[in-house]
Amino acid sequence: MPIKPFEEKIWLSSPTMHGDEIKYITQAYETNWMSTIGENINETERLICEKVGCKYAVALSAGTAALHLAVKLAGVKQGDTVFCSDMTFDATVNPVVYEGGVPVFIDTEYDTWNMDPVALEKAFEIYPDVKVVVVAHLYGTPGKIDEIKAVCNKHGAVIVEDAAESLGATYKGQQTGTFGVYNCISFNGNKIITGSSGGMLLTDSKEAADKVRKWSTQSRENAPWYQHEELGYNYRMSNVIAGVVRGQIPYLEEHIAQKKAIYMRYKEAFKDLPVKMNPYDEKNSEPNFWLSCMIIDEDAMCKQVRSERDYCYVSESGKTCPHEILDELAKINAEGRPIWKPMHMQPIYRMNGFVTKDGNGRARTNAYIAGEANDVGMDIFNRGLCLPSDNKMTPEQQDRIIEVIKHCFDWSR
Repeated sequence: MPIKPFEEKIWLSSPTMHGDEIKYITQAYETNWMSTIGENINETERLICEKVGCKYAVALSAGTAALHLAVKLAGVKQGDTVFCSDMTFDATVNPVVYEGGVPVFIDTEYDTWNMDPVALEKAFEIYPDVKVVVVAHLYGTPGKIDEIKAVCNKHGAVIVEDAAESLGATYKGQQTGTFGVYNCISFNGNKIITGSSGGMLLTDSKEAADKVRKWSTQSRENAPWYQHEELGYNYRMSNVIAGVVRGQIPYLEEHIAQKKAIYMRYKEAFKDLPVKMNPYDEKNSEPNFWLSCMIIDEDAMCKQVRSERDYCYVSESGKTCPHEILDELAKINAEGRPIWKPMHMQPIYRMNGFVTKDGNGRARTNAYIAGEANDVGMDIFNRGLCLPSDNKMTPEQQDRIIEVIKHCFDWSR
């Protein structure tokens, strides 16, 4: 029997407002502080420092802006090779190119779906002069931070931490966004807390924070007129956007608890299916559970082929694939999404270096055949998917989504 569609769409992850946000937006309006200075910005920076545990936070127009200025702070210059997480959104990587750097991608590991420290060590053997490593925490799950830091320290490399997806997640009790020399978070519309847009650079260096404040306001010098002696950017956060973020911050832990409940309901419901949820180090880390994801066992994958912009699959009893599940979810008005396509598979970066834990510099092919993945990231991309993870989704709505997914493995029902 077909499962009844939802009247209102169940989103992957949409903003959750509480009412405090409009109070601070109105305050900005009524006091006429509608530009890139104001109490909301100051207070949002203070609150994030207090919550995350860093000394300085600079509110910017986007997480991407924060990453760009972090790369600039790290000293990346034209032609410099920079190691980057492979399985991530391209905003992690593009700022390296903004500064003329050349990304080399480090393969993923299965334990956390993040940068593989073994592959990172192999990469330093191939590129011994690299001095900057950009590390992302996928879907709110901390990577193997101690191991990655040990490799970077051994080779004298600076870590730029992309914690855009992991605000509130902890590793050994310490918040992500504090492990790099320069760290970045995002308040994009689908993040764990949001400003509709916006981001921050986090650091313990006053000198770095002061540079970012200057660069983000067109590098205006301290002079009676507009004096500019170096390149600047229009990257400062609006006081209006900061009002939204300010109103969201007190609800971070509540949102994380809701996201975790969704993850655990999926995990329990799928315990008898040939799938696994996106993993994390239960001993050392606590994710923020931003997105619940799953990966289908290799022997439960039906035939699936992807081109650059399209896909096809053949339904098989007892088997399924990510796009079949996503298509079936779409039929009931629920949004899922493929796993991030690894950067080394992207046309824009396909000629860049790519290093696996075996020291291989390239994947053999962009095509995928079940059971013959060329690297970890490629395998997860082809067998994995992001599930509806909106924290406003009720248990009853999630049960309907779970039923659709179970049905994909048994078309005889």
